[in-house]
Amino acid sequence: MAMSNTNTQASKRPSPQTAWSGGVAFTFLIALLGYLLAMVPGFDHVGQLACAIIIAIFYRQIFGYPEAIRTGIAFSSKRLLRAAIILYGLKLNIDTVLSDGLGLLLRDAGVIVFAIFITVWLAKAFKADKTISLLLGVGTGVCGAAAIAAVAPIIKSKDEDTAIGVGIIALMGTVFAIGYTILRPFLPLDAIQYGIWSGTSLHEVAHVALAGAPAGEDGLAIALLAKLGRVFLLVPLCFVFIYIMKRKNKGNEETNAKIEFPWFLVGFIVLSLLGSYVFGHSIPVSEDVMNGVFTLTTWLLTAAMVGLGLNVSLKDLRTRAMRPLAAMTITSIALSIIVYFIV
Repeated sequence: MAMSNTNTQASKRPSPQTAWSGGVAFTFLIALLGYLLAMVPGFDHVGQLACAIIIAIFYRQIFGYPEAIRTGIAFSSKRLLRAAIILYGLKLNIDTVLSDGLGLLLRDAGVIVFAIFITVWLAKAFKADKTISLLLGVGTGVCGAAAIAAVAPIIKSKDEDTAIGVGIIALMGTVFAIGYTILRPFLPLDAIQYGIWSGTSLHEVAHVALAGAPAGEDGLAIALLAKLGRVFLLVPLCFVFIYIMKRKNKGNEETNAKIEFPWFLVGFIVLSLLGSYVFGHSIPVSEDVMNGVFTLTTWLLTAAMVGLGLNVSLKDLRTRAMRPLAAMTITSIALSIIVYFIV
């Protein structure tokens, strides 16, 4: 009988191909619902991206995470996001940002240092969990969940702590990004200034894309450039943490964690160069084709943020995470205010 039950359960599990395709299709389905919701008066000011991620978060809280199609959802939230960011490189006019690039990178470095040290300092004051707080400081300063995932094995974070950190970053980053889109019409910032503010202060790449969209193509492009500078700095930051951990654990080879280079950053820069100096110049490309690519990019981003929203579990915030959440929230608010005044 036990063998029969096991076989029955196994037969109900979807094949890897079905789980993958079902998960990707599911994120696009919610993306479509977000597109439709954004057509409703009132929600049209929020936009397709924000509407989709809100639906995804509510779905997770009501129905739980759809474990059977996890692989497809993870593919959307990671791979499709990277593909969308690479395609967004076509929107970046290099001439517009060449004069600001180095300044943005230096500003990004300051943001990372500020976010990590202030979050850790507040965590000590609040007597919050040290590991979760450090992960949140890194996620706030660099690039959200991706930074947390990169640093977690280096500092020997437990899976539970890593998951809580990712959940908090996804939740608070979404709240801040939606808040930025609401504040956008009332701020005395032009598109480029707003883009720099968003890209320098928000958490995830997806959150920057969400907040930067109302600023138009140039504003969004400069926002992504500012954000990707922080993503690029993740690599040297990881080496810093490896050095620190090696000093604390001399002779322990496990501290030499593998670091994944953000290759999609290279793709973004390559397409930026092609879009600025090749397409439309040496190689003629019709406006319809470019508009089609931009539409595809928007849908890929929307599906990616659906995957992000499905990872937000409000229940995980009720126990050990409240004090680290408070420290990270204060840091994020302070960061937004400081960057706003130095833009």
